[in-house]
Amino acid sequence: FMLTQIYTYFTIETIYLWLNFGVIPIWLVLIFFPNSKLNKIFLTSIFLPLIFGLIYVYIFYQLMLLNEDILDYLNIYSGLDELADLFTNELFLLIFWIHFLAINLFLGSWVSRDALKYNMPKIFSAISLILIYFTGPIGLIVYWILRIFFAKKISLYD
Repeated sequence: FMLTQIYTYFTIETIYLWLNFGVIPIWLVLIFFPNSKLNKIFLTSIFLPLIFGLIYVYIFYQLMLLNEDILDYLNIYSGLDELADLFTNELFLLIFWIHFLAINLFLGSWVSRDALKYNMPKIFSAISLILIYFTGPIGLIVYWILRIFFAKKISLYD
């Protein structure tokens, strides 16, 4: 009975909304309180990857219930039309969205810790983090350019 209630509550739309609203406080902690205990609990522990992973598995399970042939989706590497076709399935679209959110949070977490390591002013890390939230790689490029001045070196790896 309880599983049925959970299943009817956690619709694709509900999961999407919870994910989107759920990451906003995490990003705010990254931007405004990078050295806080909250930041360490959520972003340097297994907590967030575990939550994202469980949601990912739940959605994948929903795909299995639909008797989808998962191997057919390897065609996404054939071209943009195949990728667009894949995104017509809301479950796969949500899986990719979870992937996007998780990668951006990982990147934001790294930038936040790295900015602390080089004593970068919060305004510069904040600008980079906001750009990462909205544009991913562009925010990372901006951060890397700003980082050169505070690290006093150019490094292609770290």
